[in-house]
Amino acid sequence: MNEIQNRRRARRDTAAARWQPDGDMPAAPAFELTRVEDYEPHIGAEAVDRILRKAELLDDLHVVHINSTYYGGGVAEILSSLSLLANAAGLRTGWRVIQGRPDFFSITKKMHNALQGGDINLSDLKREIYEEVVYENAVRLHLDHDVVFVHDPQPLPLIKYFRKKSPWFWRCHVDLSHPHPELWAYLAGFIERYDAVILSLPEYAQPLGVPQRFIMPAIDPFSSTNRPLDDAEIDDRLAHYDIPDDLPLVVQVSRFDTWKDPQGVIDAFRIARREVDCTLVLVGNVATDDPEGQEVFERLCASAEDRIRILSVQDSALVNALQRRAAVVLQKSIREGFGLTVTEAMWKGTPVIGGNVGGIRHQIENGVTGYLVDGVEQAAARIVHLLRHPDLRTRMGEKARRSVAGRFLLTRLMEEQMDLIGSVESRFHLRGTAF
Repeated sequence: MNEIQNRRRARRDTAAARWQPDGDMPAAPAFELTRVEDYEPHIGAEAVDRILRKAELLDDLHVVHINSTYYGGGVAEILSSLSLLANAAGLRTGWRVIQGRPDFFSITKKMHNALQGGDINLSDLKREIYEEVVYENAVRLHLDHDVVFVHDPQPLPLIKYFRKKSPWFWRCHVDLSHPHPELWAYLAGFIERYDAVILSLPEYAQPLGVPQRFIMPAIDPFSSTNRPLDDAEIDDRLAHYDIPDDLPLVVQVSRFDTWKDPQGVIDAFRIARREVDCTLVLVGNVATDDPEGQEVFERLCASAEDRIRILSVQDSALVNALQRRAAVVLQKSIREGFGLTVTEAMWKGTPVIGGNVGGIRHQIENGVTGYLVDGVEQAAARIVHLLRHPDLRTRMGEKARRSVAGRFLLTRLMEEQMDLIGSVESRFHLRGTAF
């Protein structure tokens, strides 16, 4: 054990040295990054040491992740924590965000919808605007990294504008089980320039000439969204937004997106409260790359009342408080690549009722860690059942938390990404070796 501790200390000192100021600059504030070692109570000492040894093999590499927003939605949530955890482990990891005009993000939102089975009029003008804005971002990015991860369709064509000397991976977070054929044929021309495609689930695989890997997302248990809160902190957040908790809370947290079916949640709640008294809270935000979000929010506001609260806020502490205080959390999605808010609520020991779609099927074990539902009536029935059986809620919540600890913590995601980097080492002569 002493040898392991000495290795960990040396790695920590090496990583910390990178963040020391140079020369006469003032000392940095005494902030502490979350480290892989902090996960030991959840994943065990052996897993911690294995992950750190893999990071050590890659510690000379410079990795970058590129997406389209710093906040709003699961991708930004993941990258915010993942980039810091990787740096704390000694793996230099950057995070870049592309910029775009409103018409660009309107087009990429339509693409996002069409990749999940919606329709799109893919005109020549849309293609021109899409590729032009990505080209403008390519001019500004100056990428010279050892490994590049590009997330989702917004920055996908970037690879077209660089002399690729290192592995590039396209990471798609949406449900690709039924993509729009014309759009997919168009995007495949960019996708097949990448060295591999990363999808959340095997059922999202598509006929491509490049390898496809399957890595499910994960949560950071130490983030402000997921860290422990005491009752006083929860009370403070709810009081700040005037959210009553005198009746059981039914909560859905998600972007304001029709694929999340927020209207279906309201309809299910209205059916359920004929039999049980409760309060519904819908909390979401409008991401900078989602121009439809404000429209969805404004439509939903027509349904607001004393016992139906609809909030558009960017407050991770409120999300944390609601997921902990809720009697039931819903994620009644129609399409869902992976429901990060499902895993967040499960981690807090709260039973989740989720749409029987996409990644949610792999997150919730039906009847054990939560419930999967196929419509409004089923969702309403499960709300009533859980509210009437508090002991069942407790048992499900405990099993849900254990499931997340074993499958959906950020260290697992980081390790799988490092394994992917190691798998291409021989082809690109990276410093690391295949694991």
